[in-house]
Amino acid sequence: MKKHLPNTLTCLNLFSGCLGVLFALEESYLLTFYCVLASGIFDFFDGMVARALHVKSNIGKELDSLADMVSFGFLPGVVLYMLLRSASASAYLPYLGFVVTIFSALRLAKFNVDDRQTVDFIGLNTPMNTFVVMALPFIAQERGLSFPVYFLLPAIAVLSFLLVSEIRLFSMKLSSLAWRENQFKYLFLLLSVVLIVVFKFMALPLILLAYILFSFLHFAREKSKSS
Repeated sequence: MKKHLPNTLTCLNLFSGCLGVLFALEESYLLTFYCVLASGIFDFFDGMVARALHVKSNIGKELDSLADMVSFGFLPGVVLYMLLRSASASAYLPYLGFVVTIFSALRLAKFNVDDRQTVDFIGLNTPMNTFVVMALPFIAQERGLSFPVYFLLPAIAVLSFLLVSEIRLFSMKLSSLAWRENQFKYLFLLLSVVLIVVFKFMALPLILLAYILFSFLHFAREKSKSS
């Protein structure tokens, strides 16, 4: 039984992603966000459970990428497509939202073959990218407007670049709970909680900036320790 538990969680990630796509097409963005959140939770725990039960497998690794491609690749592309469709009268421009889907696929493929990413990330991970995309319709709703095309297209370009960039970003897998080794990770988590409490959905782009900043500080500290 236990060897199937991680893959079951991965399949739940995929199922949540499929539901999220359907809700996004109906512009039910709150339900879409809940599906993304559920996918993120399942995605976090499937690997943890596999490691804890010592049932890691090649099939599990491939299944995880396939599920992530839907939940954190296709789904944000659909959300961006819908936002562009609302912002533009063009019949073709909204399809540029799927540029993020293409770069998410490149990101996931790169992650699978890159030995440098066994502990931390090189390039923005797809779940974080998806949460940033999911913030956009709520920010627009909060301000009572639609994002113009001249904002959405640069946002797509920046996120696509970050997905395949060489920027090093820490993961939240902790080898120990020691403050000295994880101080910037803990500070990032604390700041993220404060930002979410204060700004709610509008906090997510700020959290991305904080993630990049604290990752830079974390790796700069690691480099200074080893030199």
